Amino acid sequence: MKPRPFTEPIHHPSGKPACGSLRVGESPENMPSISSFIKHHYRHFNAAALVDAANAYNKLLASGGKNVRDHRGAMSTAELGLSLAEMIRQEKVHGICCTGANLEEDVFNLVAHDFYERVPHYRDLTPADEAKLLNRHMNRVTDTCIPEMEAMRRIENEVLKEWVRADQAGSDSFPMSLCIRY
Repeated sequence: MKPRPFTEPIHHPSGKPACGSLRVGESPENMPSISSFIKHHYRHFNAAALVDAANAYNKLLASGGKNVRDHRGAMSTAELGLSLAEMIRQEKVHGICCTGANLEEDVFNLVAHDFYERVPHYRDLTPADEAKLLNRHMNRVTDTCIPEMEAMRRIENEVLKEWVRADQAGSDSFPMSLCIRY
């Protein structure tokens, strides 16, 4: 299957558009493509390089090239998967290399998403504010708190069993590989 270029709107699995905005009464079918949005809004200076990069990416895919993504940091917390999953389905991403922290966070997010708390003014937190979060077992990562009890402690025993089993079997696998079952 030949991948489609970025000329069609990308939609969230819920059917809602993944980017852009609609006018009142406008249907998603009338939403501009990502390419037309970028070409209109990113015209000057360094921003124009995004248009060049998108064009090069489309040429890469059209010529049969492959895209392997490298993700570091808290991208899974940013829920990059909402757009990335659609790109994978459309065969625009062929492989992903990421840190174990991203895989770990995906598991936490999967089991405790509804308990996460945003801290929009995290830059203004005092040591006392930080202590209050810690006392509630909320582990702050920049502007978001991961709930220790609902995320980490909820899966701790099951993960520990897998690690012990792998250790006793002499496995040399990375710890995060034990969280993935095919």
